[in-house]
Amino acid sequence: MTNLPPPAEELRFLDAELRQLDLRRAALLRRRAWLVHTLRATAARQADPGPGAAPGGPPAGAGAAARRPEATAPGVQNVLLVLGGVLLTIAAIAFTLVSWGHLGIAGRALVLGALTVGALGVPVALLRRGLRSTAEAVAALGTALTVLDAYALHEVAFTGTDGVGYTATASAVLAALWAVYGVRLGLRHPLPLAVATAHLPLLLWAIAAGAGPYTLTAVSLATAAGGTAVALRAAPLPVRIVAVTGALGTGAAGVLSAGWLCWSASGPGPAARAAALLVVAAALALVAGRFVPRPEISMGAALAAGLCVVAGAGGVLRVTVPGEWTVPGCLACAIALLAAERTRLHQPLRQGLVRASAAVQGFAVLCTLPLVAGCVLGPAVRGAPPWSGVPQNFRDAVFAGLPRPPYAGTAPLVLAVVAAVLVVAGRRTARRPAVTVVALVLGWAAVLVLPVVLQSPYAAGLVAHAVVVAAALGLAVRTGRADERLSPPALTAVLLALVTSVALALASLASEPATIAVLVTLTVLFAAAGLRPGPAPFTAPAALCHATALACAIGASTGRQPHHTALLVLVVPAMAALIASRTGGSRATVPVEVAGAAAGLLALALAAPEPPMLALVLSLCGAVAAATALRRERRASGWAAAALFLLATWVRLAAWDVAAPEAYTLPVTGPVLVVGLLRRRRDAAVSSWTAYGSGLAVTLVPSLLAAWDDQHWLRPLALGVAALAVTLAGARHRLQAPLVLGSGVLALVALHELAPYLTQVVGALPRWAPPALAGLVLLVLGATYEQRLRDARRLREALGRLR
Repeated sequence: MTNLPPPAEELRFLDAELRQLDLRRAALLRRRAWLVHTLRATAARQADPGPGAAPGGPPAGAGAAARRPEATAPGVQNVLLVLGGVLLTIAAIAFTLVSWGHLGIAGRALVLGALTVGALGVPVALLRRGLRSTAEAVAALGTALTVLDAYALHEVAFTGTDGVGYTATASAVLAALWAVYGVRLGLRHPLPLAVATAHLPLLLWAIAAGAGPYTLTAVSLATAAGGTAVALRAAPLPVRIVAVTGALGTGAAGVLSAGWLCWSASGPGPAARAAALLVVAAALALVAGRFVPRPEISMGAALAAGLCVVAGAGGVLRVTVPGEWTVPGCLACAIALLAAERTRLHQPLRQGLVRASAAVQGFAVLCTLPLVAGCVLGPAVRGAPPWSGVPQNFRDAVFAGLPRPPYAGTAPLVLAVVAAVLVVAGRRTARRPAVTVVALVLGWAAVLVLPVVLQSPYAAGLVAHAVVVAAALGLAVRTGRADERLSPPALTAVLLALVTSVALALASLASEPATIAVLVTLTVLFAAAGLRPGPAPFTAPAALCHATALACAIGASTGRQPHHTALLVLVVPAMAALIASRTGGSRATVPVEVAGAAAGLLALALAAPEPPMLALVLSLCGAVAAATALRRERRASGWAAAALFLLATWVRLAAWDVAAPEAYTLPVTGPVLVVGLLRRRRDAAVSSWTAYGSGLAVTLVPSLLAAWDDQHWLRPLALGVAALAVTLAGARHRLQAPLVLGSGVLALVALHELAPYLTQVVGALPRWAPPALAGLVLLVLGATYEQRLRDARRLREALGRLR
């Protein structure tokens, strides 16, 4: 009896055997790969023995690498066959066209028929021997000869027939013959030639029959349908390529012709016939897209189908409804295409129809773009002159002296419908924020252009735009986040409010009361929106800008001069500094400060023609800057405050016709020396040049230049006394900057005062005295050269020890 082991022992035995089999299999696979590599290398060396090797002999050197041939044997064969076929074809054409007249009717038929039968029959024998490439070349010669046969037949037997009609019949017969010949023998080239030629008969027959443009368009679409059917059913790739190319060419020609006929028709009947052709083209595209295996091609076919349907409907609407309703009609057809989403069509087809609808909707929106751009930019470019009077309607305030864009009556409807479609469609998409933003912009544009389209009264148009600003700001405040960041819809609403406010302010310039009322309203609206942290970085600066414009408008309304209006404008920088102090650290601080600085610059520009008022404005701006410098993070504003105060002093002195330089430099020297003294008390390592050099130079140098040309004694005396005091202070405290600057200025002042006497002395001396004196000085210096160097070194070290 068989003694079976326990299951655990048998399992262990089977696992061991399987491991041995895996190891043996891996070894055999490695050996097989090595053998395959060796055989390939041997075959390569035998095919190309290399230079210097005898024919059929071993390679020139053991282990020499085989060179790669520049052309493969099949490639050489194909070149030779193609070249031979081309040469034979050229010879046949030359014989037919040139030497035809040297033979009689029997000889012609015998020669050309024999050549054609031979060229078409030889491939049968060649295929039996396995020479397919040669058979293809000879068969190509045969197909070319059939074309020559058709030409010769027309020249001999059908001379009186119409050339176009005969060509159509001949192309149909040749296409059928080539197709049968290629299928029976299994050759490659006859079938693509047959398919390409099959695109000609219908069109040529229609031309020969004198068909009109509608019939020719229908024939083009029918030919495209046939090419599409062949492309969908044919198996060989060359046949499909030729069929697709022909179908696209004839189909595009048919669609363009139908579109031109539809949009150039003079009545509903011709437009309807052309629209029917476009519908046929759309159906053909949908059928082709349904059976195409690639989704992207199906989507493109459905897109073309949707555009054809909308184009046909638009052409019919163009001749049946008023011109301005053509775009809304096309838009309605595009929206109807969206119903394909709820059908059982193939998914790529549904996507293509939806994209066609989106393309038409985008085109409809583009048609309204001139009107929207005019409403936004019109007040700035060609608006009514400032305070010229209330216009007849709001359109005159926006398009002063310009005609209204054509077909603008339905622009609000188009924009509103597209916005509504986006809102409805955006609920089911992953791009809902982007769709919401686009819908918000379109809705804003619809409301913006509505007063212009309706030619509403001027006051009603201003109120409507103000309501748009208020609604946009309200939406931004409502949808804002608590973390001071705006969502995309909220940010879009704020930007739309800003754009509308600028256009509204410019449009209100036509009337003085309207200007002030609008600016007050805008200032209040943006100030109220600036109380929320989210919109504040945009709304608070906008409120300050509108307040600045309001101050200028109030000044002009009350008849004030520009330099008096500057004082009213200065209220805006003061408010900006106050707001920035309350919102320190937030994202709105910097924009508010920038807006306040811009208002301050405007105030300076307004006060510039009047120096006394400019000095006052500068001092007030300096006060605002000094108040800003009280904040820890804005300490640097103190430098701006000091500069503004200094400029105010200088402007005031210039207004008083003060020409003494000390009046301009002493106000600078005092504060700078005080700052330097405080800094040296805080940090004793600071150099005296850093602490006192600039302050002393600001006063001493201009005064020295002024004293050098001063003919009186008071300025040099005062400057000398001041320079002596500075020198003594530097020597007392051992400070380098005061000692060097004071002593230098004192020496130059003394030289200036002694210059007349030195001139007199030099004039009284004989001419030989100065050279002799110079020579004596040089001799003395040369005699004590070393001692002088030691003294100079000690002086330099003494100055170096000063601070």
